[in-house]
Amino acid sequence: MEDERLKNKNYLESWKNGFRGIWYTIRTQLNAKIQLVIAVIVIICAIYFKLNITECMFLSFATMLIIITEVMNTAVEEAVNLCTTKFHPVAKIAKDVAAGAVVLSALNAVIIVLFIIVSRIM
Repeated sequence: MEDERLKNKNYLESWKNGFRGIWYTIRTQLNAKIQLVIAVIVIICAIYFKLNITECMFLSFATMLIIITEVMNTAVEEAVNLCTTKFHPVAKIAKDVAAGAVVLSALNAVIIVLFIIVSRIM
């Protein structure tokens, strides 16, 4: 039988738990803090360089994707830590693959920024 404490009682509680997860990630993960600082810098640069709405949408999506993958990476790491405290090659693969998703999303953001820069130069 499933533990009732693991279920959300209602829609509002599911949102609260989601925000708790985001806050946990920000509070405990240095990379998440760095990514949020970079996100603020991206917003400031978008305003300063007067990016158009399409450029802002692409940057917003890319920035959020990095934060989303960092939150998912934290979830995978915590789940793996729950399962084992000892080194296990499969646990390492799970953590590395989740971290790889963050790296890919960051590379995606860099590519988008390069496209924006090149389109403004030409």
